[in-house]
Amino acid sequence: MNQPFEPPALPLIGWREWIALPELGVTRIKAKVDTGARSSSLHAWEIEEFLRDGAPWVRFVVHPLQRSVEKTIRAEAKLLEYRPVRSSTGHQSLRPVIVTPIKLLGRVWSIELTLAGRDEMGFRMLLGREAVRGRFLVHPGASYFGGKLKKRKKPKSE
Repeated sequence: MNQPFEPPALPLIGWREWIALPELGVTRIKAKVDTGARSSSLHAWEIEEFLRDGAPWVRFVVHPLQRSVEKTIRAEAKLLEYRPVRSSTGHQSLRPVIVTPIKLLGRVWSIELTLAGRDEMGFRMLLGREAVRGRFLVHPGASYFGGKLKKRKKPKSE
């Protein structure tokens, strides 16, 4: 006789969520939760490697808001390694990898994050399965369990 499946008591997240990357100065960025992707990726450019106290670091620029280049955040992080990553289009590239804390639903933990140009992608951040494994269950038909970002109202024209 088969036993009924009892999912673990984990909080739910949707297929897209607002998250924060506090050590990078990113207070809110919309992330696509993608259980088909192993690693997480952040849209970054002007990626430059440098040494700090003899250790490799990277500095880079982030535009945290989709379809907008108005807000620019310059960030630095210690470089973990370069890793070959295959994109959803099948193209493989060598990407810098950093480790940084992420905040979602009031929880904070560190994740590995690849830095890549995601201009052509719909989301500035992809949250892969390694980042959420054992922490959340993903509801593929829902979004923003952590709350929606309130849109600013446009001033009325007179």
